[in-house]
Amino acid sequence: MADRRSRIVTTGLDRTIHRWQLRATGLDDAAIERPFVGVAHTYGEVSPCSMSLQPQVAAAKIGVEAGGGTAREFSTISVSDLLTQHHEGMRFSLMSREAIADSVEIVVRAQNYDALVGVGACDKTIPGLLMAIVRLNVPSLFLHGGTMLLPFWQGKETNPLSVLEAVGKVQAGQMTEAELERFSQAMTTTLGSCPGQFSSGTGGSYAETLGLAPLGSTTIPAPYAERQAVARAAAEQLMANLERGGPLPRELVTRRSLENAAAVVAATGGSSNAALHLPAIAHEAGIEFTLDDLAEVFRRTPHIAALAPGGPYVPHHLHQVGGTPVVLKALLDGGFLHGDALSFDGRTLSEALADAPDPDGEVVRPASDPISASGGLVVLRGSLAPDGAVIKVSATANRQFEGTARVFETEQDAFRAVRKREYAEGDVIVIRNEGPRGGPGMREMLSTTSAIVGQGMGGKVALITDGRFSGATRGLCVGHVCPEAADGGPIALVRDGDRIRIDADAGTLDLLVDEAELARRRGAWKALQRTVPLAGAAEKYARLVRPAHQGAVTHSGALVWPEETLEAQ
Repeated sequence: MADRRSRIVTTGLDRTIHRWQLRATGLDDAAIERPFVGVAHTYGEVSPCSMSLQPQVAAAKIGVEAGGGTAREFSTISVSDLLTQHHEGMRFSLMSREAIADSVEIVVRAQNYDALVGVGACDKTIPGLLMAIVRLNVPSLFLHGGTMLLPFWQGKETNPLSVLEAVGKVQAGQMTEAELERFSQAMTTTLGSCPGQFSSGTGGSYAETLGLAPLGSTTIPAPYAERQAVARAAAEQLMANLERGGPLPRELVTRRSLENAAAVVAATGGSSNAALHLPAIAHEAGIEFTLDDLAEVFRRTPHIAALAPGGPYVPHHLHQVGGTPVVLKALLDGGFLHGDALSFDGRTLSEALADAPDPDGEVVRPASDPISASGGLVVLRGSLAPDGAVIKVSATANRQFEGTARVFETEQDAFRAVRKREYAEGDVIVIRNEGPRGGPGMREMLSTTSAIVGQGMGGKVALITDGRFSGATRGLCVGHVCPEAADGGPIALVRDGDRIRIDADAGTLDLLVDEAELARRRGAWKALQRTVPLAGAAEKYARLVRPAHQGAVTHSGALVWPEETLEAQ
């Protein structure tokens, strides 16, 4: 390994002061001679997701050392997608994805580490770390923090995110505030990410499928000691990958593996946020993987895993029947997966899945007997969304809807109206100015959608936005509408009383207003003026971010890391 990057820091006369500082961190000369492996994590006290990570970080460091490396731990930020609901803080959730990727890149490039372990569990920490891994293209490992265990209510397992929908029951007079408080207290269980195939669980599934995480590793619940054993073994495998020179992240993330990742999202009824994150991960590899590409995979892939919010089961139940490999094996056997894509240890998926269990028939069904013939996500296009929009059909009973527009300029305006029940059956609630640039930050609407469902109106109205939704969202909800209102997209032209048609079977989203009238509105349109000027992170983000259908990325593409030599030393 004479050509490894860390030698730029550790070797030669001019690096004597570098070795002095490394000794001051507790390293001896033998440790300084070994490959340096960054162990990046998002541990912090901002959420139960981020608080679950330390045991796995410690185990991964042991695995690095056992595999012949020197582990160098460092941390980056995380933001709770739940604690930021329904206030300005949600604008910073998607922004945090970029900050995580950028900060990990900065440390690894500055320190010239030879390999990387990323440990995270929250909604944006997972894609942020995966983006950094692909951007840096050094041998890498992603470890998911795991989900929390389900609590029990009245003797039955209950998803704690039902608390959000219970708020709507209080608003509808079906529950008292005191009853809701008792219910929410009973929902407290363990550390870990939200239990369901929400954004975090979905992220774990596609990390495994892309080969950036070990197969079967992400559905193990956070409290299980098994996670530490998996982390240690995976880190030892990473050192073996480093020794043989790969597979590197950009050998793992290819068009075929991205199609596989989109397939597992569809098959598990995963989060619509994957439509942002997979294109962004592809962007780091220099691959254009757009909504059109996702749409084709979603269309042809059967929905086979009955995971929440589109089914009664959670990743813990999936782990009990064999984990993500069960889903992948079923897709492979059905001809819906590229078996020649590589897994984390360098084997092809076909080889790695040879001994995976067959579907149990309840949590995971065979591809020949799916829940539905097409995936849990559908990309829509039409006069209201020329560049696309996304709907999660696995979490709604309605695939077609036509109704009357009820327009809100911000999510706060919409939530106030929903809280007061100032909407009616047959309405299409339109929330605009919440896109990546217009928000900025593309807020998700979980509080609003959960209140609607809790009020018993989930199947009676639709919601459309240029913002996004939580992976836990249920109901007829269309997000990622492109172009967004801030860019003058058709969603900016909608008025109260317009008719809107949604057809998930046809893949269409149409504003039923004639073109002459839209032309008149377009000529009079002015962008919504901000009451407070942007500054700081939000200002930089708004200037750089690209549209949602391009993954809301903020830089131009695949990074080429300049190779340096030690010849001058």
